[in-house]
Amino acid sequence: MPKTRTVFYCQKCGYQSPKWMGRCPDCETWESLVEERVASEAEEGTDRWLTKQPLASEQLQPTRISEIVALSGAFFQTGLSELDHVLGGGIVPGAVILIGGDPGIGKSTLLLQALNLASEKRKALYVSGEESAEQIKRRADRLRLAPEGLYLLAETTLEEILHHAEALKPAVMVIDSIQTIYTRALPAAPGSVSQIREAASQLMIYAKRSNTAIFIIGHVTKDGAIAGPRLLEHIVDTVLYFEADRGHAYRMLRSVKNRFGAVHEMGVFEMRGSGLVPVSHPSGVFLSDRPKAAAGSVVVACARGERPLLIELQALVAPSYLGMARRTALGVDANRVSLLVAVLEKRAGLHLAGQDIYMNVVSGIEINEPAVDLGLALCIASSFKDRPVNANTVVFGEMDLLGEIRPVQHPRQRIYEAQKLKFTRCILPARNKEILEREESKLPKIELLGVTHIMEALQWIQ
Repeated sequence: MPKTRTVFYCQKCGYQSPKWMGRCPDCETWESLVEERVASEAEEGTDRWLTKQPLASEQLQPTRISEIVALSGAFFQTGLSELDHVLGGGIVPGAVILIGGDPGIGKSTLLLQALNLASEKRKALYVSGEESAEQIKRRADRLRLAPEGLYLLAETTLEEILHHAEALKPAVMVIDSIQTIYTRALPAAPGSVSQIREAASQLMIYAKRSNTAIFIIGHVTKDGAIAGPRLLEHIVDTVLYFEADRGHAYRMLRSVKNRFGAVHEMGVFEMRGSGLVPVSHPSGVFLSDRPKAAAGSVVVACARGERPLLIELQALVAPSYLGMARRTALGVDANRVSLLVAVLEKRAGLHLAGQDIYMNVVSGIEINEPAVDLGLALCIASSFKDRPVNANTVVFGEMDLLGEIRPVQHPRQRIYEAQKLKFTRCILPARNKEILEREESKLPKIELLGVTHIMEALQWIQ
């Protein structure tokens, strides 16, 4: 019987210590070190299932990169357009994809719908450690899914899961969730750092060896990060976050890591009784109930990855009756809003020191792009002066501490997205306008107003 030893693991970052400490010295989180019993280094891993299997890579030899033939058309579609968009075109065989989100957000529903469509042409295996096969079948019946090539397995032991996968040979597999899977080779409890790390590593090895694409569902902590060691995000190929504002029916799927496509892409789904429905044109949905000619409301053109999005910003500026004025922001960085307020005071002469300022991004989306600076500034100025911005105007541009408006990336995509939604005017950095006029032989049918300073932009407030 292998010898065991006691190790204290940080449940947030995976830091390992031989003794307990009140605060993790790596991530500086308090009360995060938990005692776990692990096998000794000499014995650890001798009973692992995969170590007994001959790996195809053992017969491989180093090869010149020029001699390697890349597979063409390696992607295969899931059938959900927004999921395929975020993944970079579809699923790559052998890819390991980690998806996290709050409980009840729809992670299991999303992947069950994806496997239903993907299994029409290939085998798919759904492994659940949290629900029985009957419970998953009830959900499939509620969603009116009847896949012939989808197999269900209620199992938590890693060795058994890999044994069934070897026999079935699915093209895509879902693990729901990684916190419930454990290997007999380690004495630690399921969900511990060592079990999560070991299970994810073994699944990654199996995926690369068998060319099976694996979706791994991960629980999230109270601050929104995927539970377990950060190593979990490093070893997988793609990391997705499924999130939403509880008050809205829309769900946002965003990528923070993708080895096969662009990062920071975003897909939008609407939760209905029949399941998650992809929203192919989210800008029109987000702006459908926008008020017309309202002071403090501005439409900005932001970009999530390579996709342009038109979002409504709202600001409320009111006199403060406290000793210190309040600055509250939802959906944007509050520090960024405070910075822009200071620039408006210094460079534009707006007296905002005694004003409470509240900012909100409509539809519950979070925006961290500098290209919305100009929109934020015009939104605040519009509410302060109680004069609306023209309802057919869209805005984008970055603003520095001198009040200068700097160019941003992807101006062409932003403008054409605004033109699709019948906007007639666009306020943008003058440098972006010059580049478009020089490179474009046929400009979009929308009035382009190039500005170089915040004072020029403020002139377009009615």
